[in-house]
Amino acid sequence: MLLIVAALAWTIGTWRTAATAVLAMAAIGVLGVWEPSMDTLSQVLAAVAVTLVIGFGVAVGAARSERLERLLRPVLDVFQTMPQFVYLIPVVALFGVGRAPAAAAAVVYALPAVIRITTQGLRGVDPAAMECARSLGATPGQQLRQVQIPLARPSLLLAVNQAVVLVLAVVIIGGLVGSGALGYEVVLGLAQGDLATGLVAGAAIVCLGLMLDRVTQPTTRRQRQES
Repeated sequence: MLLIVAALAWTIGTWRTAATAVLAMAAIGVLGVWEPSMDTLSQVLAAVAVTLVIGFGVAVGAARSERLERLLRPVLDVFQTMPQFVYLIPVVALFGVGRAPAAAAAVVYALPAVIRITTQGLRGVDPAAMECARSLGATPGQQLRQVQIPLARPSLLLAVNQAVVLVLAVVIIGGLVGSGALGYEVVLGLAQGDLATGLVAGAAIVCLGLMLDRVTQPTTRRQRQES
């Protein structure tokens, strides 16, 4: 697992990024909460995958259609003003208590940010590049794959980073509705007044969040090298 994290961090960032991510994962092992941390990580990755598939799909449509973008704008505004705990109420009513409600709430909470960032990134592509692609006979799909996505890569990576951070926050809160893992450890520490359990789980969450942030956030140096 450490080798995978190091490889991903090195690919996206620099050796400092890789070292930071590996040290964060090693700290989780030292804290003795490796299994619940990996459980939390699996929930985060599953929710992020669903978020990105839905978010990117909607964002592509919004980037192409002014009407769809105008319709989505007030909906996204409402969703982004709601606190995290509010999302747990309807999903618990629909799915009951367990990991599914926490994952569903995390997806809904992260979607607005992903849609907004991706839409702005695709719309921000140089019109001259798009016009050149159209003049060469590129289809809309080819324009998206060969022009918009490469030129909007910084915004797309930012959307991935924000999805990971937002999903992690809600998955942890999901311990209140039975998601288990580190969220449950935090809730248990609060309920029993067990400072040690709460601090260890909190430190593991910080390390996990740091690792995910480093792995999904390319450094300025790496972006300069690619450009």
